Amino acid sequence: MLQFRFLVLLTQTNFCATLRSSSNLRSSASGLLPLPEYDQRPIHRARLRKPSQFVARRFDRARAEKMRRRPESSSVVAGPSRAEEPGAAAGEEVDGGLRAVAPRRSPFVWLTLFGAIMYCSWAVYRYQFESLPTPLTAEQAGKRGFSEVEAMKHVKALTDVGPHPVGSDALDDAIQYVLAASEKIKKIAHWEVDVEVDVFHAQSGTNRLVSGLFRGRTLVYSDLHHIVLKVSPKYVAEAGDGTILVSSHIDTVFSAEGAGDCSSCIAVMLELARAVSQWAHGFKSAVIFLFNTGEEEGLNGAHSFITQHPWSKSIHLAIDLEAMGIGGKSGIFQAGPNPWAIENFALAAKYPSGHVIAQDLFASGAIKSATDFQVYKEIAGLSGLDFAYTDNSAVYHTKNDKLELLKSGSLQHLGENMLAFLLQIASSPDLSGVQRTKDEGISASSSAIYYDILGMYMVLYHQGFANMLHNSVALQSLLIWSTSLLMGGYPAAVSLMLSCLSIILMWIFSLSFSLLSAFLLPLLSTSPVPYIANPWLVIGLFATPALLGALTGQHLGFLILQMYLSNEYSKRKQLSPLTQSTLIKLEAERWLYKAGSMQWLILLVIGNYYRIGSSYLALVWLVPPAFSYGFLEATLTPARFPKPLKLATLLFGLSVPIVVSAGVFIRLVGTIIGMVVRFDRNPGSTPEWMANVIIAVFIALVISLTMVYLLSYVHLSGAKKSIVLAALVLFGLSLTAVLSGIAPPFTEDTARAVNVVHVVDATISKQEQPDSYVSFFSTTPGKLTKEVEQIGGGFTCGRDKVVDLVTFSVKYGCWSYDNTEGGWSKTDIPTLLVINDGKGDKRITEVSLDTKSSTRWVLAVNTEYIEDFKLEENSEELIPLDDKSSVDGWHIIQFSGGKNSPTRFDMTLVWANSTQIAHDEGSQKNQQPLLKLRTDMDRLTPKAEKVLMTLPPWCSLFAKSTLPHTLAFLRDLPVEF
Repeated sequence: MLQFRFLVLLTQTNFCATLRSSSNLRSSASGLLPLPEYDQRPIHRARLRKPSQFVARRFDRARAEKMRRRPESSSVVAGPSRAEEPGAAAGEEVDGGLRAVAPRRSPFVWLTLFGAIMYCSWAVYRYQFESLPTPLTAEQAGKRGFSEVEAMKHVKALTDVGPHPVGSDALDDAIQYVLAASEKIKKIAHWEVDVEVDVFHAQSGTNRLVSGLFRGRTLVYSDLHHIVLKVSPKYVAEAGDGTILVSSHIDTVFSAEGAGDCSSCIAVMLELARAVSQWAHGFKSAVIFLFNTGEEEGLNGAHSFITQHPWSKSIHLAIDLEAMGIGGKSGIFQAGPNPWAIENFALAAKYPSGHVIAQDLFASGAIKSATDFQVYKEIAGLSGLDFAYTDNSAVYHTKNDKLELLKSGSLQHLGENMLAFLLQIASSPDLSGVQRTKDEGISASSSAIYYDILGMYMVLYHQGFANMLHNSVALQSLLIWSTSLLMGGYPAAVSLMLSCLSIILMWIFSLSFSLLSAFLLPLLSTSPVPYIANPWLVIGLFATPALLGALTGQHLGFLILQMYLSNEYSKRKQLSPLTQSTLIKLEAERWLYKAGSMQWLILLVIGNYYRIGSSYLALVWLVPPAFSYGFLEATLTPARFPKPLKLATLLFGLSVPIVVSAGVFIRLVGTIIGMVVRFDRNPGSTPEWMANVIIAVFIALVISLTMVYLLSYVHLSGAKKSIVLAALVLFGLSLTAVLSGIAPPFTEDTARAVNVVHVVDATISKQEQPDSYVSFFSTTPGKLTKEVEQIGGGFTCGRDKVVDLVTFSVKYGCWSYDNTEGGWSKTDIPTLLVINDGKGDKRITEVSLDTKSSTRWVLAVNTEYIEDFKLEENSEELIPLDDKSSVDGWHIIQFSGGKNSPTRFDMTLVWANSTQIAHDEGSQKNQQPLLKLRTDMDRLTPKAEKVLMTLPPWCSLFAKSTLPHTLAFLRDLPVEF
């Protein structure tokens, strides 16, 4: 917080200096030369008629000193008359004692500066996100420390069992391993520490979240098993009254062994529990470690624990460990609502990592994902922290989430941070004051704004302080600009508008050039996203066109501004044309630099108005460059003519923004690239160029926002041609690498996400003879032609066959009917039977649902016809009659459970308007399904197994809660049943 107060103080010191510099343009409009600062003698009108004589006398006193200086040091300097200096150098204009030197800036200097800034930005990213601590052995860590070497043994044991989704035998093996490790911790705990281990069997339950990824769905679960380990001091009676929850999930998706998601989290928790069991005798609060199952199927493990386990009532704080990639630094991406946890983490963590910008993106829905932390916050009303690994996010839920790709030092980083944090909060008497958000009002002004500096120090302050700080900076900036424009008059106002026009042109041209590349890639490359395996390609494919566009737009604005200033300076009759041309260029350069702060000021005001935590980025890109300009440029000088901007102004102005934000911007680009692998949630429904457009727009916006200061220096140098040539060469090389196959779009370690599903379609139109085929589709944009050529098997690809899989539709894919009759039987097909259909004031229909041997299924209810419904299992009400939300006219019931989960259910449907439906009877509208059912089985049919065996190495099965397993059955109930 002191840093920001210091920034405000620096901004205040700018005020007088900026006002002094603002009068220059007005002087040009009046046709008068500026007066010396120290000459307070009365000046008669007659003297003002000969300003050149006045200036000549003024500078004669320092002629010898000025002659020793370099010509470039000032745009206008004193010098001898033309009679005294007959041999004036070319490019100089000597007029009445004034010598104007054409502004020159070495292109080599600018290019070197550009290279240095790019290198520093990359170095910041590497240090902030990729510098990991050295793994410690058990001997090095000691019995009270954290050892990655020991934690990695747990990761290896869990990944050795292979993929272990809910309901699998492999999950039972993983649970038994965690139980054995927990029992061992209990045996070796400190004698003054009590360790309890509970094997918790969760009964059937219903989870309905009102926001985020699962809005419009009801999640039903049954027969889940969790391991719960509680560490508490033996002789502190009140320790059990306020406890801390540390949670992660044992289960994985069926397509991955889960080294990152989330065996690494389980391993960290086991090693933490061992270390904490040696410290807890000094705690004031107990710590609960929850090793849950069911997270991958809809956050069911967390929900079952919170709603059914007796220990959940004492929890005051929840900490969730997650992974959206594999390894690297595990950072905070959700915190609150109460800021107490993040405040203590910032104080205690050895390697603090976290950014509120990730929280803003997650809350906005831009990141389509959900974690157990949503259950703890929304259902239980708990505050806390949510951590996640995000390195190499392209491998998420694929075969490459494996031990070999887990970065060394990743577990040590998270483990040491978590251990220090737990020791801090478990020993604090203040934990009891952290109440659930349902019990206390958490104001928006108390939410935390946080970000780390190079992974070494975390800046943290509350939203209330942020509002005050941002308002202060915005008001001071507006005051300075207003006063400056009043002193500069109409010419200054027009110059400001034209400089802002250059910003708009930067954005337009940068976006246009980058988008042009985004649209061309799918036409030229075999893959519309050829940069997945080689993310550095986006520099050449998108960043260089965006930079060229930004330079083009700003230079066009520079020329327009020059035209206007030329008209204003033409009123200075005492100045020669060459002198005027020199001053115009220098004045235009300064306006372009100052316009950069104007765009950040606008973003700061908007972000502050909507209380966006990421507004701190606008603050750090506004204040340091503005202060640097005010301190180094707008100072007292003998002559007020504009000078070339100093390189020191740029270096000092950009140092803080680069350190604070360069790594974050690079990380965001990498994360977006990784998410492209699973971008097309309904395969074929999104244009192939859409992912490119998102990346291109983001890169163009970052370049337009951050390069505005640097590019304002290029117009007075000869570097423009070099920049254009270098950018074109880099773009050409990147495109050549893509088209020639030197840089393939996918590799074995960064694979394309695909799905191979044997579909048995027994919907009403095919009820007599089910339609059996293998569907092959991908959530990664692009055609499957190359993959099908290698697989063979009689596949046909296109958009002719739309496969409705209830939770999503495949609008582009491949399918094969060859040899698809084996591996399943008609007894596996689920049934939807109408038991009773009563028509009265309210039409009520009773339906019997039998999923056969499937314990993973989804059912869609058409809410256009069905007003409400309830679901029962053996007379036990799972889903009651109440208000239910819908998405696109459907409410989804998503069921997942263990091997002993029920398979028969009774459903009661309450119709919306029976009169209207009777009136519409027989219409095309009534031919759509009333209910749509899909049951999944983790079973390989011979045809599906053959396809998987011939799958190219650059492809991997991809899984998530809404995607089917390798065998799926479809059934429906029409409106006119």
